[in-house]
Amino acid sequence: MDFTLLIATAAGAIVTLAAAAVAALIVVKSLSSLKRTIREKESSKKISFKTETNRKRETYKELGEKDQETREELGEKEQETPEGNKEKQDSQTLPRRKRRGSPNSWSNSSEKDAVPAQEASAPAPRRFGGGMSVVGIDLGFLNCYIAVARSGGIETIANEYSDRCTPACISLGSRTRAIGNAAKSQIVTNVRNTIHGFKKLHGRSFDDPIVQTERIRLPYELQKMPNGSAGVKVRYLEEERPFAIEQVTGMLLAKLKETSENALKKPVADCVISIPSFFTDAERRSVMAAAQVAGLNCLRLMNETTAVALAYGIYKQDLPPLDEKPRNVIFIDMGHSAYQVSVCAFNKGKLKVLATTFDPYLGGRNFDEALVDYFCEEFKTKYKINVKENSRALLRLYQECEKLKKLMSANASDLPLNIECFMNDLDVSSKMNRAQFEQLCASLFTRVEPPLKAVMEQANLQREDISSIEIVGGATRIPAVKEQITKFFLKDISTTLNADEAVARGCALQCAILSPAFKVREFSITDLVPYSITLRWKTSFEDGTGECEVFCKNHPAPFSKVITFHKKEPFELEAFYTNLHEVPYPDPRIGSFTIQNVFPQSDGDSSKVKVKVRVNIHGIFSVASASVIEKQNVEGDHSDAAMETEASFKNESKDDVDKMQVDQEEEGHQKCHAEHTPEEEIDHTGTKTKSAPSDKQDRLNQTIKKGKVKSIDLPIQSSLCRQLGQDLLNSYIENEGKMIMQDKLEKERNDAKNAVEEYVYDFRDKLGTVYEKFITQEDLNKLSAILEDTENWLYEEGEDQPKQIYVDKLQELKKYGQPIQMRYMEHEERPKALNDLGKKIQLVMKVIEAYRNKDERYDHLDPAEVEKVEKYISEAMSWLNSKMNAQNKLSLTQDPVVKVSEIVAKSKVSKYKILFLMGSGT
Repeated sequence: MDFTLLIATAAGAIVTLAAAAVAALIVVKSLSSLKRTIREKESSKKISFKTETNRKRETYKELGEKDQETREELGEKEQETPEGNKEKQDSQTLPRRKRRGSPNSWSNSSEKDAVPAQEASAPAPRRFGGGMSVVGIDLGFLNCYIAVARSGGIETIANEYSDRCTPACISLGSRTRAIGNAAKSQIVTNVRNTIHGFKKLHGRSFDDPIVQTERIRLPYELQKMPNGSAGVKVRYLEEERPFAIEQVTGMLLAKLKETSENALKKPVADCVISIPSFFTDAERRSVMAAAQVAGLNCLRLMNETTAVALAYGIYKQDLPPLDEKPRNVIFIDMGHSAYQVSVCAFNKGKLKVLATTFDPYLGGRNFDEALVDYFCEEFKTKYKINVKENSRALLRLYQECEKLKKLMSANASDLPLNIECFMNDLDVSSKMNRAQFEQLCASLFTRVEPPLKAVMEQANLQREDISSIEIVGGATRIPAVKEQITKFFLKDISTTLNADEAVARGCALQCAILSPAFKVREFSITDLVPYSITLRWKTSFEDGTGECEVFCKNHPAPFSKVITFHKKEPFELEAFYTNLHEVPYPDPRIGSFTIQNVFPQSDGDSSKVKVKVRVNIHGIFSVASASVIEKQNVEGDHSDAAMETEASFKNESKDDVDKMQVDQEEEGHQKCHAEHTPEEEIDHTGTKTKSAPSDKQDRLNQTIKKGKVKSIDLPIQSSLCRQLGQDLLNSYIENEGKMIMQDKLEKERNDAKNAVEEYVYDFRDKLGTVYEKFITQEDLNKLSAILEDTENWLYEEGEDQPKQIYVDKLQELKKYGQPIQMRYMEHEERPKALNDLGKKIQLVMKVIEAYRNKDERYDHLDPAEVEKVEKYISEAMSWLNSKMNAQNKLSLTQDPVVKVSEIVAKSKVSKYKILFLMGSGT
């Protein structure tokens, strides 16, 4: 062989690799510089992800100081502040990580009016550092979407089917569950055990009129649970099993959690989940319980239209300043099952929901039902079949009508409806156009305007006050719906938002605001209470009861109020919705709260009891805390001032005088710089008087007259309407864990079975092609028979076997197949390995030859070392020659005498010798 040519080739390759490495380094540095430049430019444009500026902190410094004073007036303790609306606003407008230890930690926008309100059952976000996930979930009636916050913005993630839309569907089988896309494909084939359309069943009893109405629509069976709530009855693991709605939604949320974790490559715990704005307390608590079943920590249940408004407003850079008139925007969301409208006021860094209205019974499915009813009647006449008697046929018709409805939104011409083997082996066909559809659904289209009119009246706005109308939701794509909206507002509607993903993106933004892992530009969010809430309690007067509306309709939320009672014994507060006709729920009760350990003062007077009521971040009402103010008179001191407004009740009887005083902050947009917080005092006659801030006075009294007044926390016993017991919830969580484990085991079993099947097909195919030369005819016939027997076994007795059986079967097959595969691989890879070893040996021999020829580059080499290297190379060449001579005498069907791994090992040793000589030569 020509050693010179080989050396030249090797040297040329080394030079080429070096040049390529230098070029790659330059390109990498250039790309890094370019990316850095792009990030700097984008960071100035990204509103939702940028560091808070000093200018903003200075702007809100004064507001923060006044907020602190207001908190003192309300008698709030520092450790209580995360539960108040003011702090809720802070957590929305500033990242929590920034708030720690910051001198401006309470800086805020002008909406400093609400007292903090965060549910005790919703723990503060856990800190996971930079690896923390930020997830927003749009929990829809028909479909679900997941959005995540990344450093570059908000991204909607896809599931394992590369689909960003995950159907809200669960199918239960004899061994496992299918959730999402896999379950949707089983709606027709596994009718009785595929659960869908269950969102409206949350928080409702089985006898609820809405549940009974939905029951008619659903192909699966509903069942009354032991606690009276609605559940579903399906066949799972070869037995009939009931599941509560919290469990069903928990399954779906667990699937969405898994999808998020697969996309983010990190654990997911904290999230924000969307719900309809018209959900009552019972429905909201039910969704919260479902999140716990799924192992999620829901930081906030967010109203869908509020999430859309956040997704719209946080990116707007042209919003008016805080001291100017806000920009009013209407948000219209018509999804598959409900229609919601809200009007929001936007200022720079601030969103306030002014009013919200809804029609919970109008959505895309109503239009589908109109089409289904029409075609059922037509097929009854045309084909003499009753579709509604066959659940599978009815479901197929629903699916085809939904497709037809979407096509008619884009085409006005006649469109066909064709279904093969529809029912009784009949193929059915029909057609419809947009004009017919609009005539058919005329009564539904007339229901679009009333909520629009109501939201304008509640917000006290005129059409000219509206800046823009934004629409989202699948049903808003129907041209007649758009026409109704345009006709009412007399202006064009805007479709700048993604109609399907806007809610999930807004939830992800809210989660980023609440998360310590992200620094988000200040953006204040004030939602509202959809229904007025009243408290009722027993009194000693003639009427026997007292009432007070603590939260009116469209009251800002989250929000807390402190109510003062004068009582001598424990008492019960009953919370209920004031106007039941406004609430799409049959039971007005929210819950009852018993304030315990209330006794008369030492002098026999009534004790002053302060009760804090709250609508928290999830929109759920609760009695957060209660405390009694105990007077401690000092002997000889007769200068004690009367507490609060006792003077105004001097003429009342001192025996259990029932007085109730409400302490609340004025709305920020009305009086955001108020130095004193007005209070509303309501006695049993209903008269109202204004008084100085009571809590501030209490604190002053405590400061001036130390030891004479003290506050004692009182226990509260709560009984909430349709509240899941903790033991029951724990059992749901445990059952979900068992089902997840069952799904995992079944997946592993199926994977093991599929591995056997895949090996049989793949190896049999290769036996006739690439492996043909490496097996004798006798062995080929024997192995082919084994593979055929294994295939038959898989579809007969091996159809349903434990995982280990499949694992053992695969190992048995590999005992026959691996020698053949090894011979093929050795034959394919041996030439390359030999060539590589030969090149290295030749390179070493070239260096030794140069040394023997007195090349000055190698004068300093130790002769003994050179001799050792030369001896090794000589032995390697002898070993190689002997092995190759032996290998050449073998046929391809025989195992090789030398393996590629042995050649590679020799090649590595030769490489070290080359490095030694080349290094010494330099």
